[in-house]
Amino acid sequence: MKTIKADTKLIAACGLYCGGCHAYLKKRCPGCRENAKAAKWCKPRTCCLDHKYGSCADCKQYDRVMECRDYNNFIAKIFGFIFRSNRKACIDMIKAKGPAAFAEHMAEQGLRTLKR
Repeated sequence: MKTIKADTKLIAACGLYCGGCHAYLKKRCPGCRENAKAAKWCKPRTCCLDHKYGSCADCKQYDRVMECRDYNNFIAKIFGFIFRSNRKACIDMIKAKGPAAFAEHMAEQGLRTLKR
């Protein structure tokens, strides 16, 4: 099993931190950026790759991430409800503190997401 480390490359487009994800730590997933399967259904990932953004925190089109239909879609709402995930708080933290500080915080706390 991998250890949790602070790495900005492990920040998913939507603000989740793959470095704290059990599937990533157990080597069952390469992380959202490298996961080719995610490319088929993850709209935030596709958008960020198209625009060369590190995450939705870099978006220039929307001031508030929840205004974006790619980010705030039905699947994301279900995922957030089931896992009590607050991806918006993650994006807000990345905007406020920067990706490196966000990755450091998530690694120190052993988190995949900030909770609701």
